[in-house]
Amino acid sequence: MEQKIALVTGASRGLGAALAAGLGARGWHVLAVARTTGALEELDDRIRAAGGAATLAPMDVTLPEAMTQLAQAIAGRWGGLDLWVHSAIHAAPLTPAGHVDAKDWSKSLAINATATATLIPLLEPLLLARQGTAMFFDDPRAGEPFFGSYAASKSAQIALARSWQAETVKLGPRVLIEAPPPMPTALRARFFPGENRAPLAQPQDVADDILTRLLD
Repeated sequence: MEQKIALVTGASRGLGAALAAGLGARGWHVLAVARTTGALEELDDRIRAAGGAATLAPMDVTLPEAMTQLAQAIAGRWGGLDLWVHSAIHAAPLTPAGHVDAKDWSKSLAINATATATLIPLLEPLLLARQGTAMFFDDPRAGEPFFGSYAASKSAQIALARSWQAETVKLGPRVLIEAPPPMPTALRARFFPGENRAPLAQPQDVADDILTRLLD
């Protein structure tokens, strides 16, 4: 039986890392993309300890040339993708709309929105080649005080994903949009420092629930 291939963009921490580890433990070959080499190596250790295998790609999803190279490498080596998990995200500091920093705004749009628009056309043929699935993660913050940069760029990402989802119902690839529960991730800690994290769902538990539903 041909091994399943999963690409996880934003695989270095949080839910992305948990999903990558869960897929590796289930026998999938994981292509893990993130900018932080050390975190990717830690993920690789987790996957190997569970008997899985990964290919590490320390790359920046905001660089179109790098993402084109990545897509070409996947096509050349595996011919397609069974799953693309897109969890790359930038959490801009909370700030009033009247004080949004231009650099934070640009970085939010680049990572949360523009990178998604770059990756979809590159990866769609690879997903179609294996009747694959793309997965995104909603975090509806639009209209909440101080969330302007994050909410606007994240909403743009999900709006694009929903359009793609509607366009591909008949011919594929399948596009799924999950809304995970609050988790004690670095992203959430940036928004809610000092929060009691004990009641929050653990990323690996959330990942296992998602994968159980996805793979069953």
